[in-house]
Amino acid sequence: MTDRELALALRTAALLEGDFTLRSGRRSKYYLDKYLFETEPALLGELAQRFARYVTADVDRIAGAELGGIALAAATALETGKPFVIVRNAKKAGYGTGKVIEGKLTRGERVLLVEDIATSGGQAIEAAKTLRDAGAVVERVVATIDRQEGGREAIEAAGLRFDALFTTADLGIMKD
Repeated sequence: MTDRELALALRTAALLEGDFTLRSGRRSKYYLDKYLFETEPALLGELAQRFARYVTADVDRIAGAELGGIALAAATALETGKPFVIVRNAKKAGYGTGKVIEGKLTRGERVLLVEDIATSGGQAIEAAKTLRDAGAVVERVVATIDRQEGGREAIEAAGLRFDALFTTADLGIMKD
């Protein structure tokens, strides 16, 4: 599938129009429902191939934040053979291991953080902070789609490199 074909497939699968409140609290006339493309094996496989391009020899591990980044990280791990970790939004309370990062992460490992939709960049910044607090070296975040609403700027201001496989412009979506 070409990038243009994948962009159209993502738009067709995930674009919802209406009145939505985004994670950032901002209102929008459209919503990109990541679960509508992440749960489609053909689309997930195509995304994994593209994320794999960012898994260089110096990347030790892939990370995905719950919940939307988990499928992306798992698919990219399968594509590349690199292990992955899951970054929880909050520590498990009162049961199990109580970890905020699931999977094995060794201090000093270089991590590629994969993200679903970047709007304000808040989720990626929080996940990167959690990984860094655990001793990981996180220098790059790669999102499936950049809504072009300040996420790139916020992520880069947090000292992280940022790339996106697609932007809303690539999907033919006009800004609110």
